[in-house]
Amino acid sequence: MGDIAKINVGGQDVESPVLKGTIGPDVIDIRKLYGQTGAFTYDPGFTSTASCESALTYIDGDEGVLLHRGYPIGQLAESSSFMEVCYLLLNGELPSKTELDGFNHTISRHTMVHEQLSSFFKGFRRDAHPMAVMVGVMGALSAFYPDSTDIADPEQRKISAHRLIAKVPTIAAMAYKYSIGQPFVYPKNNLSYAGNFLRMTFGVPAEEYEVIPAVEKAMDRIFILHADHEQNASTSTVRLAGSSGANPFACIAAGIACLWGPAHGGANEAALNMLREIGTPDKIQHYIDRAKDKNDPFRLMGFGHRVYKNYDPRATVMQKTVREVFAALNVSDPIFETAMRLEEIALSDPYFAEKKLFPNVDFYSGIILSAIGFPTEMFTVLFALARTVGWVAQWNEMISDPGQRIGRPRQLYTGPTQRDYVPLDKR
Repeated sequence: MGDIAKINVGGQDVESPVLKGTIGPDVIDIRKLYGQTGAFTYDPGFTSTASCESALTYIDGDEGVLLHRGYPIGQLAESSSFMEVCYLLLNGELPSKTELDGFNHTISRHTMVHEQLSSFFKGFRRDAHPMAVMVGVMGALSAFYPDSTDIADPEQRKISAHRLIAKVPTIAAMAYKYSIGQPFVYPKNNLSYAGNFLRMTFGVPAEEYEVIPAVEKAMDRIFILHADHEQNASTSTVRLAGSSGANPFACIAAGIACLWGPAHGGANEAALNMLREIGTPDKIQHYIDRAKDKNDPFRLMGFGHRVYKNYDPRATVMQKTVREVFAALNVSDPIFETAMRLEEIALSDPYFAEKKLFPNVDFYSGIILSAIGFPTEMFTVLFALARTVGWVAQWNEMISDPGQRIGRPRQLYTGPTQRDYVPLDKR
C-alpha cells in the first residue's frame, strides 16, 4: 500500500492515493475527489496539477535538469543530431545505425508538400506574419493528407508523425520566401534536416546554395534544444485538442497558435530587441540600474525562466554555439559584444544571483538566428518547427494512453446566481 493523502472537506475526511513517478515530485490522485465530496480543486494555470502521465521529458527547474527519455539535454545537443532526438522522442530509445538511416530516409522522402498547397499561400497578404501563415497552412494539411488522419490506427499515426516532422521545415521556409517575394525552393533529399531547411530558406534558383557546416550544426542544435519541454502551454494545448479526437494536423496547428503568444514563443525575439535597445556595451550599466529599479517598467529579457530556478541547461550549449557561428560567419556585431558583456556582468552581480536571473536559451538563440540571417518574425516559426516533434510525440503518447479522457477543466463560478428573464419593455 502506497502513501495516502488525507483531505478534510466540510468535516469529511477523504483519502487520496499518492502516486510516485520514476523521478520528480509525488502526485496526489484527486480523480475521485468531486465524486466523494462535491468539491473541485482550484489551480489557475494548472501549475500545481499533473495533467497527464508521460514518459517523454523530465524537468527539474531547481537543479537545472532537462532529460529526454532520460538523456540529459547537454549530452544530446553536444553529441547527437536532431533526427536522432526525433527518433528517441517518438520511439523511446536511441536508434541503431540502421534504424537512424531508415528514419532519415523516411523523413527525407516526406519533405515535399502537395503542389496545390503552394497556391494556398497566395490567399495571404504579402506582409502576413509568418506565424499566421504557419497556423493556416498546418491546419490545412489535413485536407491534403486525409489518408493519415485515422487516430485509432497506429500505422496512420506513425505516417502523420513522419509527415509533420518532414513537412514543417518546408512550410516554414515557404512562409519566409512568400514574405520576401522570392520563389519557393524545393527540398533536396541528400541534405541533412537542418541543411535542407537552410537551403530552402536562403537558397535561390539562380545559384547553388552552399551549406556552412558551423551554421548547419548551430541550426541542428537549436532544433534539439527546442524539441520538447514537457507540459508547457503549447504542448498542453496540443494534448487538449487531441483529447477530443481532432486530427493530428489540427492539433499541431493549435499548438502553433498557442506558441505564437509573446510569453511563450516570442521570448528570444524580445531578448534580441532588448539587446538592440541597449546598443553598445558602455550602456549596459544604465540598463542594469533600470532593471533593478522597481519603479521602472524596463525588464531584462532573456534572463531567468519560469521553470528553471538555476542555470537553464540549454543555455550552456547555446553560449558555446554563439561563438562558433560568429567565428564561422566572421561577424562583427556590437550586439554580440553587448550580449557577452551583459552575460558577464549578470553572472557576477549579486542582485542577479539572489533573484536567480541567469541567461536562458532565448538570450542566446536570438543572437544566433539573427547572425544567420533570420528576421525576428521568423524566430517563433523556428521554435514551432523544432517543437513539432515534441508535440507529435506527446500527442501520440496521449492517444495511446488507455486512461486518457477528453479534457474538461472545472471552474470557480463567481457570476450571478439564477435569475428570471425580464422582457425588453419591462427593463
